[in-house]
Amino acid sequence: MSEEKMADEKELKEENEAVMDEQENADLEASENADGNETKEPELDKFSALEEELKVANDKYLRIYSEFENFRRRTAKEKLELISSASEGLMSEIIPVLDDFDRAIKTNKESDDIDAIREGMTLVHQKFHSILKSKGLQEMNSMGKEFNIDEHEALTKIPAPNKKLKGRVVDVIEKGYKLNDKVVRYAKVVVGE
Repeated sequence: MSEEKMADEKELKEENEAVMDEQENADLEASENADGNETKEPELDKFSALEEELKVANDKYLRIYSEFENFRRRTAKEKLELISSASEGLMSEIIPVLDDFDRAIKTNKESDDIDAIREGMTLVHQKFHSILKSKGLQEMNSMGKEFNIDEHEALTKIPAPNKKLKGRVVDVIEKGYKLNDKVVRYAKVVVGE
């Protein structure tokens, strides 16, 4: 960056010298015109000065454009890296649950005690559920609530068993879930009419 800064300072110095030269030339021409010696050189000098300013401006534009392109590429690369590694934390926490399932399956092959199998599966389910909950996943409790298209997907309608359940969820076919208050899966429900 210091090289760029030095180059920018050098450019500014050259621009200042060009402006000073242009001013001196203009003063000379003014004095010559006062003497009655008109020439067309001042127009050429102005044209060359403008041409030089244009070159400097184009050079600055190209530098800024290339810096912006580099920034855009770098941020796109960082975004791809972030997306590819985003689920790494969740996966590392779910792996122990997978290990628990493997142990449970192995134990179930050797055991005939149904109560022990149920208890083992319940423990694995609770562990898995607590990991997902710690990551912000929440179950939606839809049973008996008023039907809401922002949270529910109605699979069918049935006659309501009583007037209180009219327009409300009578049965939940598939639970709905929210991740940090955003619906990630709508609850599939049966609505009373």
